[in-house]
Amino acid sequence: MRFRDRRQAGRELAARLRERQDEGALPDPVVLALPRGGAAVAVEVAGALDAPLDVLVVRKIGAPFHEEFGVGAMAGDGVPLFDEDALRRLGIDEADLAPVVERERTELRRREQRYRQGRPAPGLRGRTVVVVDDGLATGSTARAALRALRAQDPGHLVLAVPVGAAEGVALMRSEADEVVCLHEPAAFMAVGQWYEEFDQLTDDDVLDALHQRQPRQPR
Repeated sequence: MRFRDRRQAGRELAARLRERQDEGALPDPVVLALPRGGAAVAVEVAGALDAPLDVLVVRKIGAPFHEEFGVGAMAGDGVPLFDEDALRRLGIDEADLAPVVERERTELRRREQRYRQGRPAPGLRGRTVVVVDDGLATGSTARAALRALRAQDPGHLVLAVPVGAAEGVALMRSEADEVVCLHEPAAFMAVGQWYEEFDQLTDDDVLDALHQRQPRQPR
């Protein structure tokens, strides 16, 4: 099983979620993409659910000496969530990561401002919030996103991805009210292996997706 690209994956995911909506399970939905990769998937979901589309920026927190090795993540205004086992193995603590957290918080704010362009964040209290990404590996960024959103008191919190590692999906079931994952391959190594086209998206790609779902202003 492989998707051609994120848009095709989004259409397949949207069809599954539309079934849930037709069953009455997703009232008053708002779709939040985890950019950048999740935006191209989420625009298809938002269209199928006739829901507004916005973003929730999530940043990985990397080890000071190896930025690609994630030891935590943070989303929106949420506090950073750290992998305590990873910190112990590396012999570091949260204080050692303060400069990294500050740098990533700055980049998080930059992206939020760029993507939202002055629009306020949507109100989520009591609503069905559908969080969409292009895939789920360890779940560290998704967990940060879900916990930040839970603090805003949504009525129903859903994580939706086209493909995910079985272990990561299982972990997220304790964070979200509902997890929708189309495929959980046994030999999961990376999200990109399940796409024929998996180009890195840009800020402009995210803005294009958001503009497709913004309501038109009356003339």
